[in-house]
Amino acid sequence: MTDPYRIERERMVKTQLKKRGIRNSRVLEAFKRVPRHHFIPKKLADQAYADGPLAIGESQTISQPYMVAIMTQSAEIVPGNRVLEIGSGSGYQCAILAELGAEVYTIERIPALCEQARKTLRRLNYQDIHSRAGNGTLGWEEEAPFDAILITAGAPEIPKPLLDQLAIGGRLVVPLEEDYSQVLYIVRRSKEGFHRERGERCTFVPLIGKHGWKKDPRA
Repeated sequence: MTDPYRIERERMVKTQLKKRGIRNSRVLEAFKRVPRHHFIPKKLADQAYADGPLAIGESQTISQPYMVAIMTQSAEIVPGNRVLEIGSGSGYQCAILAELGAEVYTIERIPALCEQARKTLRRLNYQDIHSRAGNGTLGWEEEAPFDAILITAGAPEIPKPLLDQLAIGGRLVVPLEEDYSQVLYIVRRSKEGFHRERGERCTFVPLIGKHGWKKDPRA
């Protein structure tokens, strides 16, 4: 079957990802394969591969392709990794992680989005993705530890339950509030403790929950 968006995906990878420093070849290939247009409202399909976030309903967004890529590259996913994603959204990041050979556990606080993402991923035949609706700041304790954790929402601080659920040698990627904006951090866990690496500035919807914002600060 002809894929009318293949050329657009290849252009996105070349102009939005490679030019900005995404070098992991497996990550780049994953972005070429995942049909982003299936993870947004049909009325926005012509904007699917544009350089920016898009609304997906419920006051939530699908992140800019580059931001999904930098988080994925920073998480250093290898086949067989068990990965926890906080904030399923439309399921696009889940699909990218699955393409990299990860077993994905994803939590979405908004039930309608959780169900829609589940249906989309099932329709596209993605396997090894486990999803549930709930408070993502609590993590998924019964399935821990995780080799990588991606928090796709801006947090006032890193939820302690998520740090506790990160495996030794694991990587946690999170946007943190800093000086009235957000900065991406990569946290690595060793036997000695946690080490933070500061990344670039970014903009995400807020992480709401017991160990995040108590209410939406945008309200």
